[in-house]
Amino acid sequence: MKVVHINKEDDPANFSECLVKAKEFEVNNSIDEAIRLYHKCIRFKPASEFANNRLFILYRKSKQYKKELAVIKQGIRFFDSLFKKQKKLKRSNTITRLSNALLKSTGLADKKGNPLFEQQPILKWKQRALLVEKRLKRESQKI
Repeated sequence: MKVVHINKEDDPANFSECLVKAKEFEVNNSIDEAIRLYHKCIRFKPASEFANNRLFILYRKSKQYKKELAVIKQGIRFFDSLFKKQKKLKRSNTITRLSNALLKSTGLADKKGNPLFEQQPILKWKQRALLVEKRLKRESQKI
């Protein structure tokens, strides 16, 4: 008989506890500990937009722009793949046809049904990534 161990890290309650502790450390100005806990929160639940945003902000406050950029790009990749998976889900033909017709009629999709605009938070994070890249470029020119 095989014993199955319960992995407490996958438990949503642990994600919530991790998030609360990270916020507490952030309020108490323990930025390094808060960063560590937000990384842990993202491992528990990668689709947490809040944890990602707080991590970006903490790296920005501590002027660790390279790490901020790396985390932003990781978040963009994750959410982009998540949205692509959702698009590939098989739905009934009627729902797909109606959705595409609605998107086309509102100007949110081209004739083939491809979206014309980036979904949030990807758009916001791509803009932030551009700002961080510019800042890194300026800092490298100063040296």
